[in-house]
Parts: sequence; C-alpha cells; structure tokens
Amino acid sequence: MTVTVRRATASDAPALAELRWRQLIDERGYGGTDGAAYGKLLSTWLTDHQQTHLAFLAELDARVVGMAWLMIAERVPTPIARSRLFGDVQSVVVTPDLRNGSIGAALLNALPTEAHTLNLEHVTVHSSTQAIPFYQRAGFEPDHAWLRWHPE
Repeated sequence: MTVTVRRATASDAPALAELRWRQLIDERGYGGTDGAAYGKLLSTWLTDHQQTHLAFLAELDARVVGMAWLMIAERVPTPIARSRLFGDVQSVVVTPDLRNGSIGAALLNALPTEAHTLNLEHVTVHSSTQAIPFYQRAGFEPDHAWLRWHPE
C-alpha cells in the first residue's frame, strides 16, 4: 500500500468536499441533501483562502482517502520579528476503512515540512479527546499556556 500525500489544488475541491461530507454523514449522522452545493461552496472557499488554508490530501491508488488542513495566520510583528506566522491543524480526516493504517500519520508528516518552509513560529491543533494520542505520536505536546474564551 503506497500512500501519496500532496498539497491539494482547487481542482481537488470536489474530492475534499466528498470526504468531509461522508464524514459528517457516517460519523455524525448529518442528514443534509445539499452535497453538490457544499462541493461548490468548498471549491470557491478553497480558491478564496488558498493563502491562509493549505489543504493536503492523501491518495491510495488514485483514490482520495484522507485530508488535512493547515491554517496560516499572522501575528502582530515586533521590532525583532517582523514576520510572525503560526499554523493550526484543522480537519484531519481519513476514510473509516483505512484508519489506523498510517494514512493520518503520513498527512501529519507533511505539515512540519510546510511549517519549516513557511517559517512558522508554532503549530497548534484542537483535538477531540479520542485523537490526542494520534497527535502526540506525531510530535504535538500538551501546552498548558493556552487559554480559551467561549462567547456565551
């Protein structure tokens, strides 16, 4: 089994949308019927956000079997560090039939290379409790300095 991970392009939007759509239906019971509209939305969104949201996809035998997104954001510059970027891992998805078989790890392995290329200060991930060991195996560590505010 050879998995290929590459940066996604706008032409990959239908496959990315289908993967996300299937996840919501299969795992969260989503009952929507507007999959085609979502595909168009994601295609436009991907094009509009290609500078801030980098999509990666995993392929197995020319079939898209996983995706991960790396959101890039700027921090306020300082006199010493005038360009300050950070990343956040979002929407890591692998088809259910291929989970726990290294595809998710292959996707996450592509992100540090990109983070170094972009000179990111750090990369975060907000994870479900179930997925924390997965991210820890990929090198993410708990950071108790982060605080979060939730609007009421």
